[in-house]
Amino acid sequence: MNWIETRKIIIIVVGAILNAIAMNFFLIPANVYASGFTGVAQLLSSILNGAVSTGILLFILNVPIAIFAWKRVGKLFTLYSLLSVVITTVSMEIIPVISVSKDILLNAVFGGVIAAVGVGITLKWGASTGGMDIIAMYLSKAKDRPVGTYFFSLNAVIIITAGFLFGWEKALYTLVTLYASTRVIDAIHTRHEKLTAMIITNKQDEMKKAIHNKLVRGITMIPARGAFSNEHREMLMIVVSRYELFDLQRTIQEVDPNAFTNIVNTADVYGVFRRD
Repeated sequence: MNWIETRKIIIIVVGAILNAIAMNFFLIPANVYASGFTGVAQLLSSILNGAVSTGILLFILNVPIAIFAWKRVGKLFTLYSLLSVVITTVSMEIIPVISVSKDILLNAVFGGVIAAVGVGITLKWGASTGGMDIIAMYLSKAKDRPVGTYFFSLNAVIIITAGFLFGWEKALYTLVTLYASTRVIDAIHTRHEKLTAMIITNKQDEMKKAIHNKLVRGITMIPARGAFSNEHREMLMIVVSRYELFDLQRTIQEVDPNAFTNIVNTADVYGVFRRD
């Protein structure tokens, strides 16, 4: 396991723990509902009068989603997402439920922001926190739109259910949480941001094939010559989304660790830009 993979696992663990802290310190004590399957697990736990904890229900709900992700999204992505779900479940069982503040609005805002930081950094490193995150990521990749938009849309059912079961005041505070988390997730993840990678390597053919197999993106080959060595090479130029950057970095590392790569922000892209 290289340093990139190790760092990714560390980020996933940190993100999962942040989710657990947001739940047990802010949202659960205030009876404000989180986004995604975590909020669904909260609702079910409340309906069952706490007979089954939110953490355990969260794990159970993620089983069918994991099967879907394994078949449609990717095996490695699913394994990392399952790791996040397991760490979140264990952390929620270990961390005590403590009311940090009696102000329900502060709980809604801080709970939503802290949870969103956990979700955002996890998504940015090519994994998810499970549940609706996987569904939102799948739709975001297919439609090439900000992932936060799908989070907000998919969570409408949580707001409506919370309103009918526990009063519309709780639903409105849940809406505050969802809005805060959506904004933070998009700010961290920036799925819609485009990047241009310029890669100079001695293994052009292997690199081109590996990138095509992993990302299915168009690549432009540009003749280049080293100013110092005077050697003629070909530079690979490819435009990717921020979400795909991790996969690109890993592919480059696997094919040619000595490749020189320059990543720059792209203001906009005109023409066809999608995965096949």
